Amino acid sequence: MTSIDKLYGLVLSGGKSTRMGTDKGLIAYHGIPQRDYIHKLLEEVCDVTFLSIREDQAAAIPENFQIITDENEFKGPFNGILSAHKKYPKVAWLVLACDLPLIDVKALKELIQARDVTKLATSFALKENPLPEPLCALWEAEGLKAAVDYMNSGQGSCPRKFLIRNDVALVFPSDEKVLLNANSVSEYEEALKIVAK
Repeated sequence: MTSIDKLYGLVLSGGKSTRMGTDKGLIAYHGIPQRDYIHKLLEEVCDVTFLSIREDQAAAIPENFQIITDENEFKGPFNGILSAHKKYPKVAWLVLACDLPLIDVKALKELIQARDVTKLATSFALKENPLPEPLCALWEAEGLKAAVDYMNSGQGSCPRKFLIRNDVALVFPSDEKVLLNANSVSEYEEALKIVAK
């Protein structure tokens, strides 16, 4: 089984949501908790989908979700991504943060269609500021293996910096609104207005 054959989905929902002041994964932009909504989107395009969570969240997760608990081996968002990679090291992962209220299946299909398996990752980016969005990206198994080495070498812990320094494919979504991050109350309110339209 190679990374080209299998694509697993990962909803990153183990963050502390300090700026938002409430769990971003539980905000209901679309009538259900956002982590459930992202999970449903990923299920449409991936072979298997998992929720990435902290250990203290496990008791509150409904039984119908497959979970990967953060191993706390690495800092920051890489914690969840590399915990998933450790459990299933031979697959590629389509990773989505739970703070993307406007992401949709059309955008995910665009990303998958543009996938370049010769690169470490295929990532969404904005045209005006073409930096990779690591938490809205398709990570190849080789890319995650390289990320483990990067983290172990003490060069840093930022997934974006890792992607900037390496060979990745950038994809510009046809609707750039899908990359809106809602990390604060003002961004949450902005997202709600757009969803309501």
